[in-house]
Amino acid sequence: MSEFPSSSLLQQLRERQTELPEAQGRVVRLVLSDPRAAVAATVEQLAQQAEVSMPTIVRTARSFGHDSVREFMLALAQDLAVTGSHLHRAVRLEDSASDVSSKIIHAAVSSLTELGRRIDAGMVDRVVERLAQASRIDCYSVGAASTFMASELQSRLFRLGRPAHAIFDAHQQLVSANTLGPEGVAFVISHVGRMPYTLEATRFAKSRGATVVALTQPGTPLAEMADLLLAVSVPPDAVMRVGTEAYLAHLVMIEILTVRLAQKMGPVATQGLQQFRQLLEQHGFDSAEYVGMNPDARRDAE
Repeated sequence: MSEFPSSSLLQQLRERQTELPEAQGRVVRLVLSDPRAAVAATVEQLAQQAEVSMPTIVRTARSFGHDSVREFMLALAQDLAVTGSHLHRAVRLEDSASDVSSKIIHAAVSSLTELGRRIDAGMVDRVVERLAQASRIDCYSVGAASTFMASELQSRLFRLGRPAHAIFDAHQQLVSANTLGPEGVAFVISHVGRMPYTLEATRFAKSRGATVVALTQPGTPLAEMADLLLAVSVPPDAVMRVGTEAYLAHLVMIEILTVRLAQKMGPVATQGLQQFRQLLEQHGFDSAEYVGMNPDARRDAE
């Protein structure tokens, strides 16, 4: 039995590969030989591997009804997302340890590659502009995955000298929303994007004039409510509501935001980050100074 579903783009590729011009046929055969690798590849890499021009890659995508290579690859990724088993979208019960490792890593790389294709750089800069100007940035979340992300974002903003807080409690989110005002930012993180009490806090923040930034999937109630949307789409996880690929995509988006913010803030931010690093290297719990203390001195330090 084929590893792939018997419909949609993969089936079209199999059925039509002999009908296309020779150059496009080589592209299709390359994609079918390893669809997951194709999803992760750039147009230039595909052209080199198929020994065709980059416009041929574009023409191939259009031959299957897609206006761009990005749309073509998204359709391919969606096909792949429904394969596999209840263990993981890419893994089958009979796979070896080597297969499992390769497929999970490849799936994660493919998701991040697709994130790179779809990221809205203009939106990133609009969010960074608001973060740079905000009088206060309150990060709302619910659930284990989003709470980790909100805490990570707050920590990075704090190191850049931005007045940021991570708020996980439903009542505290409402209190925060009531006090943010027009100069504040409610940065709401929820991959699921439909948690009732976080949506309620989001509505309240908007009613007080705060800017709502959402890190979530497009098409969710949270996405529709946001003033500025950082959209993250990954294939659904077979086990978790928020799987590893969503974790990685959110972390990468947070990294992009905070690095871009540091760029905007200039030397002040760079110097501050260097000072934090030196401070922790010299006085952190894993520093040589702390490790070298005797037990009594260490207890006093704690």
